[in-house]
Amino acid sequence: MKKCVAILMAMVLALGLLAGCSGEPVSAPSTAPAETPSTGTPGSAAPVKTGLYVGASASESKSAAAEENGQAKFDVTLVAVTVSDEGVIESCVIDSIPATVKFDASGVITSDISAEVPTKNELGEGYGMKAYAGSKYEWNEQVAALAAYAVGKTVEELKSGAVDETGHAADADLASTATIYLGGYVSAIEAAVNNAQHLGASSGDKLVLASLNSVGSSKNPEGDKAGTAQLDADVTAVTMNGGVITSCYIDSVQAKVNFDTTGTITTDLSAPILTKNEMGEGYGLKAYAGSKYEWNEQAAAFAAYVTGKTAEEVAGIAVNEKTAPADADLAASVTISIAGFQALIAKAAAQ
Repeated sequence: MKKCVAILMAMVLALGLLAGCSGEPVSAPSTAPAETPSTGTPGSAAPVKTGLYVGASASESKSAAAEENGQAKFDVTLVAVTVSDEGVIESCVIDSIPATVKFDASGVITSDISAEVPTKNELGEGYGMKAYAGSKYEWNEQVAALAAYAVGKTVEELKSGAVDETGHAADADLASTATIYLGGYVSAIEAAVNNAQHLGASSGDKLVLASLNSVGSSKNPEGDKAGTAQLDADVTAVTMNGGVITSCYIDSVQAKVNFDTTGTITTDLSAPILTKNEMGEGYGLKAYAGSKYEWNEQAAAFAAYVTGKTAEEVAGIAVNEKTAPADADLAASVTISIAGFQALIAKAAAQ
């Protein structure tokens, strides 16, 4: 499996995350995302909804000064949940993507944009809350405590007991581990629950949150064109049972901060950064790429197609020279490259 992940991630880096679109589908895709009926067979585990939240901000970015580099500072909060029809959270995973692209007072990028961009969970103690902030518990340990606290509760119960008016832990047991500001993560859990849909998962399925992140598309200013610091993050919430995918939810965010040849940021940092699912037709595959189906529709069709398959079967989906699906059923609704999608599933399955 590790070999499979390495191969697929290499394909993504070579081709660009989820880039490109060619050809036209030949039949209507599934809706995005398509819900499955919330009924099970007698004696089977109860069906649950799968939810995903991706929230990005670049508000802490700053322009360069005479003797200080500027930086585009991205922070992306990720939450995956499964939730019952009664609104009870059955499983919860929280993560975050910290990414910084630095540039000098002439607008030249000084960061290594080819470097890996790990999440805070992947960084573990490397994130530095123990080493540099004097914390007893690392960031990943603190948000894991909040996620565990959320399990078995409704959103209303979570909001009424987890945090105080300052956004810090109100519950004594939670406060013994989590000392960071939690208010934003509680809101993110609520958003993930609100996004949750019946996609095939059942109670007891393993929930996994995975992302592939890159700042490799960042560029220096050129002529009259502004420089761009760009974070591409492709995210999936996957549930699995016995190695089989029981539900899949995919989203992506492309966050950009522009700057000129003096290192001055020209982007409105207060403007919301929407995910591709939130953008819908505003993303522009139909309007500008001539596609019949939008990115969110194609991502949902892929997610529905891989539900019921193993990670090995997903890795084995045939593709053409542009890494778009060669399988006729999938190609009917998905014409973009699926290399990134395949890599996401492989990474999720390897956890």
